[in-house]
Amino acid sequence: MAIERNVLISILKLTKSGPIAKELVARDANVPAQVTGELLKKFRHAELIKLKGKTIEASSNQRVKIAIHAIKSGADFERVCKVLEWIEFENLAATAFEANNFAVKRRFRFRWAQRRWEIDVLGCSEPLIACVDCKHWSHGWRESAIRKAAEAQALRTKVLAEAVPSMQKEIGLVQWRQATLIPVVLSLVPGSLKFYDKVPIVPILQIQNFLNELPAQITELTHFRAYF
Repeated sequence: MAIERNVLISILKLTKSGPIAKELVARDANVPAQVTGELLKKFRHAELIKLKGKTIEASSNQRVKIAIHAIKSGADFERVCKVLEWIEFENLAATAFEANNFAVKRRFRFRWAQRRWEIDVLGCSEPLIACVDCKHWSHGWRESAIRKAAEAQALRTKVLAEAVPSMQKEIGLVQWRQATLIPVVLSLVPGSLKFYDKVPIVPILQIQNFLNELPAQITELTHFRAYF
């Protein structure tokens, strides 16, 4: 298991800039070439990587899946997050919303109540606005951190609900008459809580299920109304 973890982390580290040679993974992970080769075949079968001759390729989506697989295999959380690009996690979240017909704004910044606010991903599909905080944790996913993240995201969403009528055109809501804003915390891996104070805590690989069920769950989740 330790060998597999080391190979996964080496793949993450080395594929940041694109395709790499198989031999580089074996060397970086300090694992015999034959053993590395067998593991690479296993990862290809699991669709974690692509093998093309003597090279390895991993898309952004695959790299996120590799990171999750490594953590589930017992890899140190902080070590994995250091070699996973933050933007890849955020992009995967944005792509999931776009695939479900949400208009997406990334790293949405606004000023309200005499301070600046930022929301990682804003997903808009009339009348819903999902306000997503992408938690790419570097020190684990403790219950106290989950509570803190959920409370902070609920506050950001509440503030945006107050501000959004004044930025209707900026966000692209010109034809909307009202909006329901929902705070969401998106995590890399499952934590000890699925909800905190009715704020959903969604593991990234479960985002599709969450979006499928969202319209029917709105009244059961923390939400804020805005009228134009």
